[in-house]
Amino acid sequence: MRTTRLYLNQSLSVGDTIELDERAHRHVVQVLRLRPGAELVLFNGQGGEYRATLTEAQKRHSSVSLTGFDPRDTRPALPVTLVQGISKGDRMDYSLQKATELGVSRIQPVLTQRSQAPGDPRRLDNRLEHWRGVVISACEQCGRNELPELGGVISFQAWLGSEPDSGLGLVLDPRAETGLSGLVPPEGEVSLLIGPEGGLDEAEILAARHRGFTPVRLGPRILRTETAGVAALAVIQGLWGDLR
Repeated sequence: MRTTRLYLNQSLSVGDTIELDERAHRHVVQVLRLRPGAELVLFNGQGGEYRATLTEAQKRHSSVSLTGFDPRDTRPALPVTLVQGISKGDRMDYSLQKATELGVSRIQPVLTQRSQAPGDPRRLDNRLEHWRGVVISACEQCGRNELPELGGVISFQAWLGSEPDSGLGLVLDPRAETGLSGLVPPEGEVSLLIGPEGGLDEAEILAARHRGFTPVRLGPRILRTETAGVAALAVIQGLWGDLR
């Protein structure tokens, strides 16, 4: 039987008995219906993971006892930033979930010309909070002990002006002459720019190229935004990262 993994945003130490936060409590007691004595694994993003036992499972609160620590290191070998043009609900969720599983170090959502996103800042904040939940759940599922950094929503132009010059920048362009396997292995971090539904427009691709991003293609077919990011990240990790 698979052991349930939970992220807790708090200090953890072997020997402590702690109360689960609302999200973790709801998942353990209301969704999984675990009972006292169940074995859990907890992590807080600070490295390693903790073995724990569910000691109390009430309707409104639950607690666990931390019984051991495993320093297992799941940090990605290659630092990769996914710069994702904001797409519609489930597609964006899928992109962030799979990017987390594939070991990105950072995710930067950007508003592009073709992004499908609410104009109300409060609704954008709500979506960002939802995306944090998607990233946390993906880490719990895939065994990551650290969370990729999730940047705040910014415009494409604002992101372009803040992008550092170091590292390898890549932008997907179906008309590019080069694939990922034809590139020189990067010496530092990689930034991957993915457009939303409909892709990046011509001006955005040109601006990224002027900023030093290398256009690359993924074969002869045009992929959906949620497929393109997953495919490109898998190839990047297979060529230069921890899927080699």
